[in-house]
Amino acid sequence: MSTHGVSAQPLGGDLPETAVVMPVYNEATVVRGVIEDLVGLGLTVIAVDDGSSDSSAAEIDAAGAIRVSHPINLGQGGALQTGVEAALRFTGAKYVATFDADGQHQSADLVGMISKAEEGGYDVVLGSRFLDGKTEMSGLRRLILKTATKVFNRGSAHKLTDAHNGLRLVTRDVAARINLVFAGMAHASELEQELTQSIYRVAEYPVHVLYTEYSRSKGQPLLNSVNILGDILAHRVGTWSRA
Repeated sequence: MSTHGVSAQPLGGDLPETAVVMPVYNEATVVRGVIEDLVGLGLTVIAVDDGSSDSSAAEIDAAGAIRVSHPINLGQGGALQTGVEAALRFTGAKYVATFDADGQHQSADLVGMISKAEEGGYDVVLGSRFLDGKTEMSGLRRLILKTATKVFNRGSAHKLTDAHNGLRLVTRDVAARINLVFAGMAHASELEQELTQSIYRVAEYPVHVLYTEYSRSKGQPLLNSVNILGDILAHRVGTWSRA
């Protein structure tokens, strides 16, 4: 693992220090703009270049983030774990957030989540696409994601409206307890299960996930939704069998 440190701008306004962990894999087309938007708000971005073969590393450096590089691709779960550890090591941030590199997440939503955590004393604030009508998606995708959430809620101490959203905010103490085992996409179910323990004060916040032509070109959204449902089912079956 190698690092490239760049000082972020001082925090403005009343926002507490927040480190934003961003897994990056071949996102050179858009990642600079995404990072610059966050850095412009005074947030510290920890961008994990997860073995990219394009110029993502150069774009990260130019945007003013702290870059951590994997020599090979470990998957989003591995990148998130590395990023969380880096945030704890290299910053004194009160909060650690996770944020996608492809432009789907909105910085204004993250600012709102930070404010909610401050005002309500929450340990965890999770983004939800289903608390308002801003996020546009197909009916089938919506059905699959809501089904996944219902399955997740059967074994969760906190009932969510969106159990698989990549925009998250946790306190430093909660971040220090994160220990992801799954390196690939199955990490998301593992992480949500960790963050919704009964010992935490958990809230959701309405977020607008923007499914752009670019983000759709990076994968198969419907297939990803099916995989999400499968991951949650696998985790829940494992939990029930141990009960």
